Amino acid sequence: MWFDAARVVIALVVAQRLAELVLAQRNTVRLLAEGGVERGHRHYPIIVLLHALWLGTLAMMAPGSVQAWWLAAFAVLQAGRVWVLWSLGRYWTTRIITVSGAPLVRRGPYRWISHPNYLVVALEIPILALALDLPWVGLGFGIANLVVLWWRIRIENQALQARRVIPAG
Repeated sequence: MWFDAARVVIALVVAQRLAELVLAQRNTVRLLAEGGVERGHRHYPIIVLLHALWLGTLAMMAPGSVQAWWLAAFAVLQAGRVWVLWSLGRYWTTRIITVSGAPLVRRGPYRWISHPNYLVVALEIPILALALDLPWVGLGFGIANLVVLWWRIRIENQALQARRVIPAG
């Protein structure tokens, strides 16, 4: 089933991302004030640019209709995104901020997956493009995002390594 809603969907995603950036900035300021340290700041502007270009490209190229099945899959991913934000709570930010002595989060999806937010992002970029009937945009930005995530996950794992609890024996 198809319906004409591409611009509304894109506007909602942009609004969601802007609200998340406000929350992330609040958490970042608080964590830094508590002695948190940012790692990997060089890649952050690349992530922001990639996501801005992705949304801008979708807005410019979307034919106007939305494929309902793919949009439903995207909505499920947004529920996963909310679960991640809720699970991390005050520690959720778009940057890599580590606070010495703070425990690693082990609730929500973090019980099973080390980086559930990155899984959500890796899936939502191509799925939203598919919902807007732009498979090549999804493929291109999906691959670019995977490269940046590979870089980011390496940095984040190094930053968190000192806080990981390694079982004895």
